[in-house]
Formats: sequence, structure tokens, C-alpha cells
Amino acid sequence: MPGYPGAGVGEPAENVVHRVSDLIGRTPLLELCRTAGGTRLLLKLEQFNPTGSAKIRMARSMVLAAEREGRLPPGGHIVESTSGNTGLGLAVIAIERGYRFTAVVDGHASRDKLRALAALGANLVYVGGAGDDTPSPTAREEHAAALAAAEAGACFFDQHNNPSNAAGYTALAAELCADLAGDVDYLISSVGTGGSLFGTARELRRRGSAVRVIGVEPVGSIVFGGPGGPYWQSGTGTPPGAPIGHTIDYALLDEGVKVSDRDAFATARVIGRRIGLLLGGSVGGAVYVALCRLRDLRPGATVVTIACDGGEKYLDTVSNDEWLRAKGLLYPAAERAVAELLDGYAAEAVSSAHETR
Repeated sequence: MPGYPGAGVGEPAENVVHRVSDLIGRTPLLELCRTAGGTRLLLKLEQFNPTGSAKIRMARSMVLAAEREGRLPPGGHIVESTSGNTGLGLAVIAIERGYRFTAVVDGHASRDKLRALAALGANLVYVGGAGDDTPSPTAREEHAAALAAAEAGACFFDQHNNPSNAAGYTALAAELCADLAGDVDYLISSVGTGGSLFGTARELRRRGSAVRVIGVEPVGSIVFGGPGGPYWQSGTGTPPGAPIGHTIDYALLDEGVKVSDRDAFATARVIGRRIGLLLGGSVGGAVYVALCRLRDLRPGATVVTIACDGGEKYLDTVSNDEWLRAKGLLYPAAERAVAELLDGYAAEAVSSAHETR
């Protein structure tokens, strides 16, 4: 009987993995829409990774690098500042490789992410006062660094300045090259630590790609200049007063764009209702930029957006009318505008198909 354990020579091998981290990568590409000229927008669906996020790629990369460099001894203690997704990835790798893990968090993080961290055995240490839901990246990082410095065998990874962060996305670029017949012409993605966008872009260009790199951050973030202010897109951007990490590689950036919470959240909500795909708010921002620009790009171009996580972690925020209304971010007109963009591309695709018959 083929497929049973210990099958003999010539019989089909089982497709079974033995660790959760073996499931990282090989995520699918989904064509969201295309223009009459054949320019298409593809989403690299990183929510199909374990923990539902791209960041488990860089979590594994940072742990393996710390082991190689001797900074993380056997049975050591990982300490990291996180808004959730990096922490979830580190929690899985810590379990597999026998480390303790402390996640330094604040009230801005999604409650579902925090609950998942606790369920994976992470020790949660909060900075900021009770009820404070503004992002506190500097306070988190300073506290995480102090905790690690005070304990032998503890390691603070400092993801915003860790070269192993971006290196974790080399495989993502390789997957794009393997799955596409031609080049990635435009990479339009959100910028948090910068690891996913710049790590992917660096490897694509190393492989000979002429990809144009467009980074997207929230209005209020300071990565691309301009005045800082509050924003609610989780896990992305750099708030005013926080240092910009070295993982942001301006030499690889062709253009930086800002998108409002209103338009980012409207896009994520409409895509959920229209095609059944739940996206995080920062992914919604990047997709919004891509949708607005698609017709202006050269015919036949391939545009890729890295969908870093799914919307299941944001049911209390992005998908919650009451939360959006309380923040002044529930804009039916913005959702209608996104729906009209998608409808327009769908109509173009139908018209183009008829013309080629």
C-alpha cells in the first residue's frame, strides 16, 4: 500500500513535515485584478505561513543567526519588543529550539495577537499605562534591551536594526522568481521594520530583476519624511519620536508613499466582502496604493504586494464598525471608492476577454 510509513523503494514518499517551522514559505500568489492592458496586481499571501504572518521568516532567520554568532546559548532567553507578529514567530521558534521567550508589548497591539502569544507560552511584559493604546516602540525596545542586559544567556534581537531580519526574506524573493514566468516589475508593500520589502527587493535585484520598489507607510509615520502624528495601522511605519531602524534601506527605495488609516482600512474591509480574503490594515494600505496606480503603469506589468498578514487578527479593530466609529475612521464613501476601483478593473478584464475572442 503506497504512502504508509516506511514505504519501500519506488513507492510514493509521504508529504509530512515534523516541525511547525518546516511549513514556513512556499506561500501562494493571488491575482487580485488586472487592467485592460494586462497589468496585473498579485498578492503574495503570507498569512499562509505558520502564525499567519511573513514575520516568522525573519524570526527564524534572527534566531539561527544568533546561534551561529554565539549570542544565544543553548537554553537561553529570547527577549524582543514586538507589536505581535514578530513575537508570534519567535514564540514558535523558541518552542522548537528550547528557549524561553519574553515579548515586550504595549496596548497598541492587537488583542488577538497578545492572546495568541500567551497561548504559545510567551511571557508578556507590558510598557505604557493601563488603557494606553498608542504605539510605544521606543519604550518597548529600551525595556527589552534592559531586560536582556540584566540576565546572562538572554538575547535582545533588536529587529529594526538586525541584518538577519531582511535576510529572512531571501527565500520569499526566490519563491516569486520560481512562481512567475517573467520579472516582478513593481514591488509595492508596507514598511514596518523594512525587512520584508527591502529583504525581498535586495534579493530580486541580486538575481537581475529591474523591480521598482515602492514603500507604503501610514500618514503620521516618519520613515519617508513629513510631519509625524498618530495612526492606527498596526505593525507598520515609525511613529514620531522613534528612531528609524537600519533595516530601512533607502538605497533600494524608488518611492515612498503615505496612505491614510481611512483608505487602508476601507480597502481591507472591501476586499474581505468582495473576494472573501481577510487582510490586515497595513496590507490594505499597500493594496490601496497599488489599486490607485495600476492603470498608470506600463501595459503587461506585474505588480506584487506582500500581504504580510491576514485580517483575522484585527476583528476587534479593522473589521469592527464600533471601533472605527470611535476613532473617526468609519468612512462608507472611502469603501465605495475602493469598490468602484475593483469594479472598474473587473469590467476591464471582461471587456479585454471579449476582444481577444
